[in-house]
Amino acid sequence: MDVFEAIRERRSIRKYTDEPVSDEVVRELLGAAMMAPTAGNAQAWQFVVIRDRAMLESVQSFSPYAGMAAQAPLGILICGDTALEKYPGYWVQDCAAAMQNLLLAVHAKGLGAVWTGVHPKPEREAGFRKLCALPDNVMPLGFAVIGHPAQERQSEDRFNPQRVHLDVYGKTLA
Repeated sequence: MDVFEAIRERRSIRKYTDEPVSDEVVRELLGAAMMAPTAGNAQAWQFVVIRDRAMLESVQSFSPYAGMAAQAPLGILICGDTALEKYPGYWVQDCAAAMQNLLLAVHAKGLGAVWTGVHPKPEREAGFRKLCALPDNVMPLGFAVIGHPAQERQSEDRFNPQRVHLDVYGKTLA
C-alpha cells in the first residue's frame, strides 16, 4: 500500500468482528511501531499487548472513550520508559510517532484501530498502570484498540489552506 494512500484512507474504527489477530500480525504491527523516530534514537518505549478478555472489558471502567475494547480481540498500550530516555521529556513525542506508525500498519494489514488517549489524564494513567502492573518509570501514553473491522468509514480531504502560514503566522498560501 502506498504511504499516501494509507494516510488518506486510514480512519478510526470502533467496531470489530470476533476474529482474532494472529501473533505474526501483532509482531509486524509492533515492528512498524518501533520504526518510528525517537529523540536521540533512544527508543524509550514499552508496549503492552492485551488479549485477555476480562482486561479488555475492564478498560471502559477508567477510560470512558475506550468502551469498544470490550468487543475487540486486541489492544496495545504504548508507554514511554523514562529510564531509557536520552533526552528527558521526549517520551511523549516518541510514543506518539510509534502510535501513528502502528495505526498506519494496522490499516495496511486490512485491520481497523482507534487511538484512545491515556496521557495526560491521571485517572486513565492510573487505570492502565494498575491493570498492566506498570512500574513507576513506565508512562502510558495511548491505547490502540485493534481488530478486524465490522464497519466502514469514508475518507475525506482535510487539507485546509487557512491553517497554513507562509513564513509568518497570518500570511496564507492562498
